[in-house]
Amino acid sequence: MSLPDSARLTRIRIYPIKSLDGVDLDHVGIQGLGGLVGDREYRVVDELGRVMNAKREGETITRIRARFGSNGRVVDLERDDNEGRFWLPDDLSEMSLWLGAQFGETVRVERNATIGFPDDTDASGPTIVSRATLLEAASWFLWDEEEARRRFRANLEVDGVPAFWEDGLYGEKGEQRIVKIGGAAVEAVNPCARCAVPSRDPDSGEIEDPGFAKTFAGRRRETLPGWARASRFDHFYRLAVNTRIPAAQAGRTITVGDRVELAQ
Repeated sequence: MSLPDSARLTRIRIYPIKSLDGVDLDHVGIQGLGGLVGDREYRVVDELGRVMNAKREGETITRIRARFGSNGRVVDLERDDNEGRFWLPDDLSEMSLWLGAQFGETVRVERNATIGFPDDTDASGPTIVSRATLLEAASWFLWDEEEARRRFRANLEVDGVPAFWEDGLYGEKGEQRIVKIGGAAVEAVNPCARCAVPSRDPDSGEIEDPGFAKTFAGRRRETLPGWARASRFDHFYRLAVNTRIPAAQAGRTITVGDRVELAQ
């Protein structure tokens, strides 16, 4: 599939604290082990080391708002009437206590500044989706655009392309497909399998439709474009593309406005 000349990177969103709100950036660097600098750099775990995420904690963690400032070095957390401001990485102990009070148990905030805590360690690069895809998915459930964005939590958003354009980026299993974003390059790996997170209201954390995944998969199957590799879909509860960043890309920068093109 050839990409139109109009394909441009129009949004970069990283998630400094895993499972909490993201922050939009004008540009972002690529770190040495293949992720975006600052993405999922922190996570919250319980006393047994189990990750506190929306799949497990549901409404409790979803209702925590996070707002980042000072180039990501300060975060304001809020849940109902409880608020806290924390400097990163200096205030991890204080933030752990604040979060523990919200969960009603002892937790700690961990940091990994070299690779972060990606969901998929084999494809730890940024997830890619088109704006048109988010708009299409939003139309299925009467969401607005930003709600779709918050539910699917992609890192890189591309405009100037049709819905499900990203399904033409990856090839058959084992086939390497390189996507150039400005002066950087990433390898498109596979369509991203979704968890329970997209089914939850991004503000309340409630699951309004227990059959969400089934409904979504049905619409996804119906709208699968001809350029998608159907063999890569063992199920259709998938949206956006997982990527892997070659080690040689470390230190490069991705910038909003970059042209996006398929290198091979």
